Amino acid sequence: MSLKDALGHYLEVRDGRKDARFLEAKATPASFNRESDTSELWREHERIEQGFECSGECRRSFLDLKIEIAERMLRKCSLCHWRCGVDRNLNPGRCGVTSPRVASEFLHYGEEAPLVPSHTIFFSGCTMNCVFCQNWDISQNPSVGVSIPEDRLAALIEERRRRGSANVNFVGGDPTPALPYILCVLRRISISVPVVWNSNMYLSQESMRLLSGIVDLYLTDFKFGNSDCALKLAGVGNYFEVVSENHLRIRGEDMIIRHLVIPGHIECCTKPIISWVADNLGKDTVMNIMGQYRPLYRASWYPELNRYPSREELEEARRWALREGIENLI
Repeated sequence: MSLKDALGHYLEVRDGRKDARFLEAKATPASFNRESDTSELWREHERIEQGFECSGECRRSFLDLKIEIAERMLRKCSLCHWRCGVDRNLNPGRCGVTSPRVASEFLHYGEEAPLVPSHTIFFSGCTMNCVFCQNWDISQNPSVGVSIPEDRLAALIEERRRRGSANVNFVGGDPTPALPYILCVLRRISISVPVVWNSNMYLSQESMRLLSGIVDLYLTDFKFGNSDCALKLAGVGNYFEVVSENHLRIRGEDMIIRHLVIPGHIECCTKPIISWVADNLGKDTVMNIMGQYRPLYRASWYPELNRYPSREELEEARRWALREGIENLI
């Protein structure tokens, strides 16, 4: 399968031949009310996912339903795998985030070619604590940036799209703590803009369900090939199990998997990830094996990380991908 075929849905939306999925969710009727039990809301969500038509009073949309569920999740937060249970309307969660803050937004010309120019919106805060984080100044400082009203950000996204952006790219840090806010922003957008979810994929199952039918392309960050390295270097448990399972949930969707080559971690991380992708997601999966690692943040605390990846390591990573039959390397 060619790159064009692997990203077929996204490219059609990008080029105006198909509506973005969030517009379809806005146009899909849903029947619920604010007094409904959360389990009832999930049953309605599943009914719509299975293609059943709305019965009864259908004054709301599928997107409205997702927002209602997301806002309830926020009150006892279970948006990411930490499931810290904090009411994030009042207090910061494990991610450090209360109300989302935008650290920056701009047209990004350094993303993968099919995404350029990408209207990239960086949120402060993160669900992980990578000791070598390349964006540590915003990921580890949830208070930086500004709060932007939903309608204002929606208007900005529309303006960027009219002026030629290829998509809106929600990133960070990580966008997961801002999921309810992002859904509310999308509800206010009236034109078709491809939605790119640019994430570490350490999400809960419920958040993955809310993203289904909204995201046009997943731009994933698959760093660690085992949970021991993730616990040591990012402070998260069950990493490989969670992130691999979330990738399986989006199998068949348009995605680009990024893997940052970490010095000294070819055998334990790079090769296992590439092999897992080839075996479980398919050899036509689009991958970007990245050599942009820099010894930033607290990398100097770990001697093996306090250097750039060698040329030999980067070449070995690419050779392994070709050996495993990965067809779409970008």
